[in-house]
Amino acid sequence: MGLFDKIKNAAGGMASSAISNLGNKSETFTFNALPESLAEMQALPEAKLDTPFKTAALSVCALCAYAADRQIGTEMLNWLRGPRPLSGVDISFLNDRFRDGKTYVPFSYFEGATPDNNYTPNEPFKITISTNPYSDANAGYMKLFIKSGGADNAREIVLRQRGSDGVWFLWEQMLLPDIRTPKAADPWA
Repeated sequence: MGLFDKIKNAAGGMASSAISNLGNKSETFTFNALPESLAEMQALPEAKLDTPFKTAALSVCALCAYAADRQIGTEMLNWLRGPRPLSGVDISFLNDRFRDGKTYVPFSYFEGATPDNNYTPNEPFKITISTNPYSDANAGYMKLFIKSGGADNAREIVLRQRGSDGVWFLWEQMLLPDIRTPKAADPWA
């Protein structure tokens, strides 16, 4: 190996090492009860939406509300999406994801929710939102990650910041793919 290759490999190793130490941050939110209306959500301290973490946590709460009542969940999600409300395609996607009794999926993101307890979270409800070194790769957007008790890998949620006031809105969520079947619904358990 020539000198150039040695320098190149050493520099690449340092860059990789430096990148892997950037941006690994987590924030945990605790809710004594999940909001059951838009007004209840807007009364929470996280409703300032001044960080992408707060908006992400409330987005999971809104998906839980959608699982229970589509109208209330839609109101919450539209508020979290700011100037870009749910489209007909978005609503159709949500309805498809919750079809066949899969209303447990958003609850799987709260601490203690596992297939063995049918995704019943511990109370108070705690959720941890994390970054990775590339979370802020696109200016004005933040890609965050939330671990599900029913999946091996954390799922993504993307937030977008409005430039005029710095508020973070829900842009895209990949939180509703299938997860492990709850024990009560698993014919093989």
